Amino acid sequence: MSPVADTLARPPATDIHALPPLAGARSWIVTDGKAGDENQCVGIAETLGLSYEIRRVPARGPFGWTAPWGPIDPREAPGRARGALAGPFPDLLIASGRRAVPYLRAVRRATGGRTFTAFLKDPRTGHDSADFIWVPDYDDLRGPNVFTTLTAPHLVTPIRIAAARAELDPRLAGLDGRRVAVLIGGDSRHLSYRKADMKRLVSDLRKLADAGCRLMVTVSRRTPAPLSEALRKLVLGTGGFFWDGTGENPYVAMLALAETVVVTSDSANMVSEAVSTGAPVLLFDLPRTYIRHRRMFAGLAMAGALKPFIGRLEPLDYKPIDATPVIARALAEAYAAHRGAR
Repeated sequence: MSPVADTLARPPATDIHALPPLAGARSWIVTDGKAGDENQCVGIAETLGLSYEIRRVPARGPFGWTAPWGPIDPREAPGRARGALAGPFPDLLIASGRRAVPYLRAVRRATGGRTFTAFLKDPRTGHDSADFIWVPDYDDLRGPNVFTTLTAPHLVTPIRIAAARAELDPRLAGLDGRRVAVLIGGDSRHLSYRKADMKRLVSDLRKLADAGCRLMVTVSRRTPAPLSEALRKLVLGTGGFFWDGTGENPYVAMLALAETVVVTSDSANMVSEAVSTGAPVLLFDLPRTYIRHRRMFAGLAMAGALKPFIGRLEPLDYKPIDATPVIARALAEAYAAHRGAR
């Protein structure tokens, strides 16, 4: 299976990121294409102002099954004309997802450590698996090269939010009343939405709509079909907006315009994006929510950014909580030290 390789040029970084060694760094982002992993890597690369190539490794087959401990697919090996690791090696490699670990390891070996490697989330193979590792505070991995923050990196940058506010999405601009962004996740290996959960969520959102709020709802591919349909009917009947997957994704525009954000507890990434806006975040709690995510939610509640969603708006006043530039700076400093030591 051949990877999809995209080359993306980014504008110069802002002053806090423009460390000299990064100015001309060639970069790869290596994942198996999972959106959550890739978006975190892209968020860091964009914040650093890097030009980067996206290298997607095979997600299926025996080599995927044995990751992160096993070898890479030989067809994707360094030196192969059309493999995931084809072409000149980068100065900086940012990876995420267990299937990317063997490929990161292969690049380290092939370059004798010249390529600086960064991994986002726990690689499950120890803190020495990459030159720099970021994990959320609730993970157990620690080490001299491990950096932690309360929330995760993401693509909802202040620049994107400002652009969305400056040029309003016409699908959202005409909504009267208080705009509430509603971010819906879905079933995962950790939890499943029960009928009672779906009924409670729709009922609580209806209370907001009945109070004059305008719901801006987005669902995921994992959202159970009955829930998606119930939300679509609710929104159509109350004058809100429901994104059905057609047209440009309004996710950032919804967050930019939202006076409050309601988000389901199955996605730590969506919660991280929501609190980066500074808007009150209301968490719809699902049974069997991953216990480590609950630690993050507790930290955000203590910071005054988050409360449980029980069918009403809650006043919350806090400064936006955004880990992306913090992680990017730490990575840049580690990269500079790596280059200086060689």
